Amino acid sequence: MSNDLHVDAPEGVPFIDITREFDAPVARVFEAHAKPELVAQWMGPRDLTMDIAEWDFVSGGRWSYVSTGRDGASFGFRGMFHTVRENDFAIQTFEFEGYPDVVAIESVAFEDLGDGRTRLRIHSVYPTLEARDGMVASGMEGGVKAGYEQLDELLAA
Repeated sequence: MSNDLHVDAPEGVPFIDITREFDAPVARVFEAHAKPELVAQWMGPRDLTMDIAEWDFVSGGRWSYVSTGRDGASFGFRGMFHTVRENDFAIQTFEFEGYPDVVAIESVAFEDLGDGRTRLRIHSVYPTLEARDGMVASGMEGGVKAGYEQLDELLAA
């Protein structure tokens, strides 16, 4: 089944909405977001390695990781999990350490479609339209697409 990525960055508002379906039940998709050893296997482009320093996917938990490319360039990210409801919903902050004053607030909804399928809906809110546009221009969509393709492979294994 084809599971296309849909990314919408509406003109004039500092939001990004991402929707993607998976051929796996909600509990498996949620687990792949909750366990750091699984997150490290799928998040981000294939040509980056991820070193997770902290990943506590619970309400009030923190997360941080560094992605490193084959050329040795490293990119740090961090945030907090404000709310996590198992197999249902999460709210987190997202910060690229290269731009430390730009923190997005993201909601992630895990929707049970029945028949062992899940829809993931992400709504990211940036502090300014310029910050949102910078995220879009950074190639974020390609990284999300590559990560979700790897998540498909992980869920199928």
